[in-house]
Parts: sequence; structure tokens; C-alpha cells
Amino acid sequence: MATFISHSPAETESLGERWGREAQRGLVVALSGDLGAGKTQLVRGFARGLGVTTRVHSPTFTLVNEYGGGRLKLFHLDLYRLETPEQIHSAGIEEFLQPDGVAVIEWAERLEDGGWRMEDGKYTRVKIEVVSETERRIVYEDSGS
Repeated sequence: MATFISHSPAETESLGERWGREAQRGLVVALSGDLGAGKTQLVRGFARGLGVTTRVHSPTFTLVNEYGGGRLKLFHLDLYRLETPEQIHSAGIEEFLQPDGVAVIEWAERLEDGGWRMEDGKYTRVKIEVVSETERRIVYEDSGS
């Protein structure tokens, strides 16, 4: 378990960028944190680290945004609107739990609430906590590879 204190959105993006540069095919990043904590900011940096040049925005209303053009495809999922295990199962998320590229899942705790287990693949759990208006505590655990 490691902790990073971010003092700005730019620092959060920089951490994501570093992770994107190091990411390997099949990685799943399980993000959790309150609204406005900086999850999408982290994904923007992650995309930059993968070499994605397209503008990254939250897929809250589309469930999944796919970004190509980098060294690996990035699948950005947002499960915020999925509230029941039935909605989660019917959303077709399975393919993103072993992606041909990298999957970053916002509100990933909803997967486990829906009965999914992510223990078998490479994944990183990331929790972003709001400390103050400008400060975030990013706690992450790499339980894969």
C-alpha cells in the first residue's frame, strides 16, 4: 500500500501520467472516491502517459469511452449510474476486466457491490480522498503482476 498527497489537479495528472507510462496490456485500475475527488483528472494523466492525444472526459452517460492512438488502448469506464447488481451484470463489463489494452474504472467499488471479484487479473486499486479544497490523498495498492 502506498500513499501520494496531491496538492493540485496537475500533480494528480502527473501521477496518472507516470502510471500510464508504466502500464502493461491487461491492466485494470479500480478507482474509487467521492464526486469531485479527481478520478477523471487521474485518468487524463494516465491517457497522456499512454500517448493518447484525444481529450479525455468522464463517460458518466455513456458508461465507456475508448481511446486509441497511444501505445495501448485505454478503456475509461464510469459505473456511477449503475446502482444494482443486475444493472452491473447487464452492462457487459466483463470484457473490460481483461482488456486488450488498459481499463480504468471509476466507481469500481460498485463491481464488488455487484458480486464481481477482481482478484484473478492484474489490477491496481486506487482510492482518492479529499483532504482539502486543493489537497487529495491517493492511496493505491498493486495486487497484480
